[in-house]
Amino acid sequence: MILINLLPHREARRQQRQKAFFAGLGFAAMLGLAVLLAWYTIVAQMISNQDQRNTFLQGEIKRLDAQIADVANLKAEIEALKARQKAVEDLQADRNMPVYLLNELVTQTPEGVYLTSVHQNGQQVAITGLAQTNERISEFLRNTANNSPWLEKPWLSSIKATNVTVAGTRDQRRMFDFAMGVTLKRPPAPGAAASAASAPGGSASGVPLAGGTSAPLAVASGAAKG
Repeated sequence: MILINLLPHREARRQQRQKAFFAGLGFAAMLGLAVLLAWYTIVAQMISNQDQRNTFLQGEIKRLDAQIADVANLKAEIEALKARQKAVEDLQADRNMPVYLLNELVTQTPEGVYLTSVHQNGQQVAITGLAQTNERISEFLRNTANNSPWLEKPWLSSIKATNVTVAGTRDQRRMFDFAMGVTLKRPPAPGAAASAASAPGGSASGVPLAGGTSAPLAVASGAAKG
């Protein structure tokens, strides 16, 4: 007996394939949504963790900025204290500089040179005086340049011949009126200045000579060294 299928089997198979396709498409869409949701959750968690790190870093940066500001203020205070200390040391050193100046003038003035005035302005010293010969003035310049621990860089401003009346008589003596300058060295430290002041030859200790004032002198080398 021959059986004949009269149902539309092709249409049924087509519908079955369509159902399977749509089912697979729905599964793929659900799987894609699940993956997307998982990725979004992971990214959101990473962003949250990074935000927490950023917040922590910002707090630490603010704390470090405050510490840096404190360090900068401390450095400024230290520099101010150093400047004050240096000013005090300079004042202590400058207080003894006139003493060293007078000591050196007595020591370095050669015989036949008479100082009439000394004017100190800071480290610059202007000297005027009389000398018997030009050679005496040259010797005085050499002494202040090479033999003095406190005087340096002497220079001669002017020199001219003049006649000087000898005291107690009417005799005229030919002398050389000169003007010169010299630089007074600044002591390196108060301790070194104190040791230099206590060295031999400091017989003029305690004689004040304020900077910017002039003091008339009559320093004869023979009287100082005799």
